[in-house]
Amino acid sequence: MPANVYECMFLLDTSKVAGDVAAVDKQLRTIFERNHAEVLVSRPWDERRLAYPIRHHKKGLYYLTYFSAEGKSLAGIENDCRLNEMILRQLILKIHPKMVDQMLAIAKGEHAVALHNIQDEPLDETAGVPVAPLEGEEPPPQRRSRTAKDKD
Repeated sequence: MPANVYECMFLLDTSKVAGDVAAVDKQLRTIFERNHAEVLVSRPWDERRLAYPIRHHKKGLYYLTYFSAEGKSLAGIENDCRLNEMILRQLILKIHPKMVDQMLAIAKGEHAVALHNIQDEPLDETAGVPVAPLEGEEPPPQRRSRTAKDKD
């Protein structure tokens, strides 16, 4: 039976990582190798403030990994991740076979790091696509958040 390709997004404890991404990569590769998985692409995604505290942490490093493995080895990978103190959370998704080449090409490219930093553009409410102003037309107004003064 051929191996499947999976995407795994880790949320790592920044205090344990302490800027040593090479050591992080080595630890994560050890988890995958122990469970008979082959790492295809692995890189840090972004370090950001969390929406809510996770295990009393307010910041985390997102780390993206694509790997190839048999389905039966996922349970071992998830167990090893739960035992690792550096990993706060992880999410493993199976990649559709038709999308594997495209996903790996994007993850390997230099532009991949910039993809998550794209500024939010105003969206067409009905279609969910960015609104582009027509020639000679002003761009749509930006939404503003309500302040305490507006709520009164």
